[in-house]
Amino acid sequence: MADVTILGAGVAGLWAARACLAQGMIPRLVDRAGAPGPHGCSWWAGGMLAPDCEGAVAEEPVIRHGRDAAAAWAEVTQVTHRGSLVLAPARDRADLTAFARRTSGHETLDRANLKSLEPDLAGTHDAALFFAAEAHLDPRQALADLTASLAAQGVEIEQTELDPADIPGPLLDCRGFTAHKALPSLRPVRGEMVVLRSNEITLTRPIRLLHTRHPLYVVPRAGGLFMLGATQIESGHKAPITARAALELMSTAYALDPRFAEAEIVEMGADLRPAFPDNVPRVVQRGQTLHLNGLFRHGYLMAPALAKQAAAFLATGEKGDLFDED
Repeated sequence: MADVTILGAGVAGLWAARACLAQGMIPRLVDRAGAPGPHGCSWWAGGMLAPDCEGAVAEEPVIRHGRDAAAAWAEVTQVTHRGSLVLAPARDRADLTAFARRTSGHETLDRANLKSLEPDLAGTHDAALFFAAEAHLDPRQALADLTASLAAQGVEIEQTELDPADIPGPLLDCRGFTAHKALPSLRPVRGEMVVLRSNEITLTRPIRLLHTRHPLYVVPRAGGLFMLGATQIESGHKAPITARAALELMSTAYALDPRFAEAEIVEMGADLRPAFPDNVPRVVQRGQTLHLNGLFRHGYLMAPALAKQAAAFLATGEKGDLFDED
């Protein structure tokens, strides 16, 4: 007999199950689509564990809790600790200076220091910010490893559709934007991504390019793959990536390194990320239901902390700082 039911097996639901196990509770994990896959926005993430970089625009709880994410993920999957780099075209150097003022935990690199970290970038960029404490992971591998970790502890994902109103006892609702009817202020934010393959380019850490019109991040993955992302569109239109978004991402990647023009297009995708008005993830209590939602672009960064606080509340009744009213 389960002690708690968890709806949704994306990054939030998987971590909720792990956190409940850590509190000695037996979770029932249910997802109408089954195991993680293209149906969930967790599938399309970049996998950057970059709380200090996010500090340029994110609220303080995201930075503070995000700094614990890499250690949490390292318990279940491979995490690469090589920091991250932030660059800007020469014409946008003022943006790099402003980014430095809004963030902490970085050092400024000149061309020589940049070359020692990422030789492929030194030919086109002569300044960067290096956030040494940051990390990244492969999101899809991380989801698979987290799922396998739960299965090893006896928690399998049950593929069925349940109405939250029909579930007795404690419920952790981790369904993302699907739960928007119960959370009136939740909004969809569309994100799009492109995966390229290049045997010519070598990058070993995530790169953020500050661009006046089209900011970009590039996350390296195994096998010469590079994930391009950064689109953030206030839209609930759930459809494949648009031609405009793909062109913007790839043209900005070309500005980062012209050799991306010859890269192979491996995959394109888009999905809707759930966000509250302040873009801070939170636990919202509705009777016996706890909604873990609003992960926005911080899913992999904030899911461990959100799940830990929800499970702790079920075990002890204590509310953490991520509890809030919708």
